[in-house]
Amino acid sequence: MKLAKVQLASGKQRVGILHDAEVQLLDLDSGSEFKTLADILNSDDAISAAHALVNVDSTTESLDNVQLLAPIDTQEVWAAGVTYKRSQVARMEESEAGASHYDMVYTADRPEIFLKATPNRVSGPGEPVRVRSDSNWTVPEPELTLVVRPDLQLVGFTVGNDMSARDIEGENPLYLPQAKVYNQCCGLGPCILLAEEPLDRPNTKIILAIDRGGSEVFRGETNIDQMARGFEDLIGWLGKENTLPNGAFLLTGTGIVPPDEFTLQNADSVSIEITGIGTLTNPVIKD
Repeated sequence: MKLAKVQLASGKQRVGILHDAEVQLLDLDSGSEFKTLADILNSDDAISAAHALVNVDSTTESLDNVQLLAPIDTQEVWAAGVTYKRSQVARMEESEAGASHYDMVYTADRPEIFLKATPNRVSGPGEPVRVRSDSNWTVPEPELTLVVRPDLQLVGFTVGNDMSARDIEGENPLYLPQAKVYNQCCGLGPCILLAEEPLDRPNTKIILAIDRGGSEVFRGETNIDQMARGFEDLIGWLGKENTLPNGAFLLTGTGIVPPDEFTLQNADSVSIEITGIGTLTNPVIKD
């Protein structure tokens, strides 16, 4: 089951079950204990909760008639780094001073985990992601994103774009928060695939495509099996000495890094496809 937040033509926001090219709207206004998408996700059984919100009066809208929104309410957004070998190599290349640290964290018990965004910094499908005005080397980082309940249970998956200013981080690893956290620094969507069964890691592909002026200027592909860490391991570290009262989104690292000479430009388009979830596409702005 896939859950999505949408905005109707009337401007009203609704939650629904995504079916190919349409969305079945859920009834959150009839005295139910569930008022938001986060309420459903943070329940004991999100699938049963969603089914219970379908009734005979439920309407279905074509995706052509709605705007998909970022599937986030009040959750924090966190990210894990250096979980793929390609990311380890890229971090070492960009930061001469911090190269040994990135080499060690790839094999260490404790992963790199950092706060990535608050909901107001997140862009949904079709909304812009930003290149910092003080960065001359920024890339998207396509990442499988875990949806985590307050009790640290994995409830689902979505697509994440961890925008990263590689020049700022490479200048000094202590600049990581500035390289990672800023307005429109993260994309999430287009929906949440509920974790009804374990993810088929070897056959779950991530594909990144970047378009510029109507032409594809970069394409890369990896699969989740290339990730060096398990989902539960990352969630366990995220929740260690760290309370998540509203739940969290956890980006799990990237295995696709464009070449060093590549940087995003204003008006580029970034598309990230993950098997079984869908495609998140965002225009790029730099001003």
